[in-house]
Amino acid sequence: MKKYTSPKNGNFLVATLQPKTLSTYQKNLNYLIDYIKNSKSELIVAPELYLTNFDYEHFEEVEKFYQFALDNLLKIVDNKILVLTMTRKIGSNFFNEAIVIYKHKVIHRQAKYKLFKLGNEEKYFTAGEKSSIVPFEIEGVKYALLICFELRFKELWKQLEGVDIILIPARWGLSRKAHLEVLSRALAIMNQSFVVVSNSADEDMASSSAIISPWGEFFANDKLEVIEQEIELKEIKRVRRLIKMD
Repeated sequence: MKKYTSPKNGNFLVATLQPKTLSTYQKNLNYLIDYIKNSKSELIVAPELYLTNFDYEHFEEVEKFYQFALDNLLKIVDNKILVLTMTRKIGSNFFNEAIVIYKHKVIHRQAKYKLFKLGNEEKYFTAGEKSSIVPFEIEGVKYALLICFELRFKELWKQLEGVDIILIPARWGLSRKAHLEVLSRALAIMNQSFVVVSNSADEDMASSSAIISPWGEFFANDKLEVIEQEIELKEIKRVRRLIKMD
C-alpha cells in the first residue's frame, strides 16, 4: 500500500459533487477548478467522466482534453485531495481511468475494470485490471475506490476490507436510483467505512450523491450541486469496536 506524508487524525471536511454536465468540456473544467479554489473541503469527489461525459463520437478530442485538464488540475490541487475519472488513451486503447490528485501529483490511478454493457462501454473502452483495485493511503487515512458499475460486485467489496474511506465516482442511471442508494449504504455498513458517492445530476441520472458513515447514516440532498459533510475518523474505530466482524 502506497503511503503519503504524515498521519492525519480527527475531523475533516468532505465534498461530493452533484452537478449537471455543462455544454462544453472547458465549462465543466472551469466549474471544477472554481470549486477547488474556493472550497475548504479537504477531500473532493467528482462524478464519473464529469469533464467530458461518455462522448464516444469525439473520443480523440476527449483524449486530448485529458492531458490539458490534468495539467491544469495538477497546478491547483495542493493540500486538497481530488478524485475524478477521465478518458485516457494508452497505445490504441481507451480507458476510463480514475485518478487521485494530491500535492500536485497523481498518487493513484485505476482504470475501470467492470464495464457497463447496457451502456455499450465495452465497445469503446478497454477494461482495467482487477488487481488495480487496491487500497492506498494518504496522511494515515486508508482509501479505496470503485467506479460506478463496480459497486455491484461483491467480490470487489472484499478487496476494500479494512479501509477508512471508499470513493465512488459514478454516472448511475435514474431508473436504478434505489440500487445505488442501497448498495452504497450496504457497503458502508458491511465494511464499516465511510463511503463517498459522487453522481451526475443530469436528467437521466440518479443524483443520490452521498456521504455515508460506517453506521450507515446517509447525508444526501438531490437538490444540491455539492454535498459537504465533516466526518470524524474516530467513528470508524468506534463502530468496529462495537460490532466486531472477525
